Parts: sequence; structure tokens; C-alpha cells
Amino acid sequence: MSTPRLPRIHVVHPDDLTPGDLELWGELSTATADAVNPFMSAQFTRAMGQVRPDTRVAVLHRRRERLGYFPYQRSRWGHGRAVGLGVSDCQGAVLHPDAQLDPLHLMRACSLNAWEFNHLESGQDLFLPYATGQFASPVVDLTHGFARYEDHLRTHSRRFVKTARAQERRMNRQLGPLRYVHDERNPEALRTLLAWKSAHYRRTGRRDPFAQPWITELVDRLAHTTSPHCSGILSVLYAADRPVAAHFGLRSQTVFSCWFPSYDRSLATYSPGRVLYLRMIEAAAASGIRLFDFGRGDAAYKNSFKTGDLLVHEGALRTTGPGGTLHWLRSEPTRAAHRLVRDHPALKRAAVRTLRAVGAVRSR
Repeated sequence: MSTPRLPRIHVVHPDDLTPGDLELWGELSTATADAVNPFMSAQFTRAMGQVRPDTRVAVLHRRRERLGYFPYQRSRWGHGRAVGLGVSDCQGAVLHPDAQLDPLHLMRACSLNAWEFNHLESGQDLFLPYATGQFASPVVDLTHGFARYEDHLRTHSRRFVKTARAQERRMNRQLGPLRYVHDERNPEALRTLLAWKSAHYRRTGRRDPFAQPWITELVDRLAHTTSPHCSGILSVLYAADRPVAAHFGLRSQTVFSCWFPSYDRSLATYSPGRVLYLRMIEAAAASGIRLFDFGRGDAAYKNSFKTGDLLVHEGALRTTGPGGTLHWLRSEPTRAAHRLVRDHPALKRAAVRTLRAVGAVRSR
């Protein structure tokens, strides 16, 4: 029996993808996944290519037939990472179901000695053997519409929803009429959200991603992206025309992926974020969204809203040799330390207290 012939691979910058590539990328995504996350779109990779010059796409083909696309970032040492690692919430390759591929052959073609990921989709069988950890990504199933989801909330999170609705009425009375805009196009509203979010990162002692100009530029580019496979959505809750909570995320035709939520901290007693999410989920369901993805991470509010969880994975595919070994030495001790803290509640609580103390010093 003959061995299946490996596909040919050539590497391009995302800007060099042809209109046919963009169309096929979308078709393959839809054909191979029930719910296509916008972070897996060609449009997200192209936006990354415009802000990060190290972004590349491996194009797989057999004779004249395109078989798929593998987006990645590559450092000068040959260390690769998932596109947007650190900000992207879904990672992997987009491949034809019949594509036969050796992952090490792919690495060689891309001149990589390692490829690191932290939000790998469960269906990414090519890379799953290299995962070293898995995490829950809370989601809301909107397949049967918002009314069915409300029934779920009344059964599983009754007190949470009752409190949110009471806070909504309280804001209406005390702050002025509430107005929700699902797809706000006012750039000032986006600047307000990013300022809130940066202040939150600093206050909690965490690294502020918006201190890196490329991330701010990425958000701005995606805010102007309106493809069926990836559109930036800025959602804002106003009280008497004053923004009280906002969120910027991405959507495909069927998946809404949460990304950057925040609110006016002076109004924290009203819990405006809860009210915003209820409005967002309702509007998302009305616009055809079937899966509302909160993304990986522990948060009590996610558990109150969710109907279930997806699994995402972290890990790294490495080649044998000095390059792969160097990547292991640089990354694995830090990853192991993070796992240790996550898996031990006492250590996790201590880490949170330390971060808050650092944030308090920064805020003085």
C-alpha cells in the first residue's frame, strides 16, 4: 500500500493571499467546524499581518488544489507561535478534511523549530498530541434562541439574573434612560473602553496589553473589519447618553467571541457589566449567533451566564535539535510555574493578592 503523498507547502505574507485564498479559507472553515470562531478567519490573520511583520501563512496544496492554511508568527530564532498569541482566543490550522499532513514536515517547511499555542481548538487533531494542558472556555448555546436561554437562566442562575434586572431598573431611575447599541461605530466610545480597560489592568497589577502599540492598532483595524467571517463589534450601554459599560469583540456568522469588556468604575455598585452582557447576548441571538463564547479564564460572572464549556488547549510542538531544546528551556519553566499556581488555590489566592498590591502602588 502506497504512502499518501505529503502536500507541497509555500509560505506567504498574509497580504499576499489572493481573493481566491480568502474565499477558500472561509469555505474550509465552514466545512470543517460547526461553529467557526472569528479568530480562525483569514481576516484576523490579515489584520495581524498588518501590525506584526513576523506573521506568515503556510499555504498547503497538491498539484493545483489548495488544501489549507496554517497561520503563525516566527521569531528570528525560528521559534513560532500561534497568530496573536496572548490576544487570540482560538488557534490552529484550517485544513481540507482529506489533507494528509505530518506536523514535522509542516514545521520544516515553515522554518520553525517550535510552535507554541494556548487556545487550540479541540478539533485540531494535528496538534492535540502536543498539548500539555486544557482549559474550560465558558459558552452560551443560543441555537434555540434567547427565550430558551432565558429559561435556562431562570433555572440555573435565578438570583444572578434577578439582581441584574433590578440593577437595570435602578440605573434607569437614578442615572437616566438606558440605551443599548449593539454595533456602535463612534470611535470615541472605543477610546473610552480602551482607557477603562487599561486602567483596570494597571489597577489589578496585570500587564496592560494596550501599552503595546500593535495591539491598539490591531483593535482599531478589526473595529473597521466587516467580513461575514470576522467583524469587529463594539457594544455600548448608555445611561442618559453617558457610556456606563462597553465591550469590543469579534463575530463570525454564527459565533460571537468576547474579547475586551469594561465599565465605568465609579458606577460599579450598579453592576453595569452584567446588564451589558444580558443585552449583548439577546442582540447576538437576534442577529443569528448560535454560540456566545466568553473565552478561557476563571470568572464568577462567566459561570453565571454560561450554558456549558468548550475545551481549549495549550502546549508546543517542537522539533528535535538545538532550536527545539532552546525553546523548551525558555518557555517550559514559566509554563510549569503558571500551572503550579493555577492548580493550587492557596498559591492562586496569594498571587492575586500580590497583583492587587502591585496595582495599588501603580495607581497612587
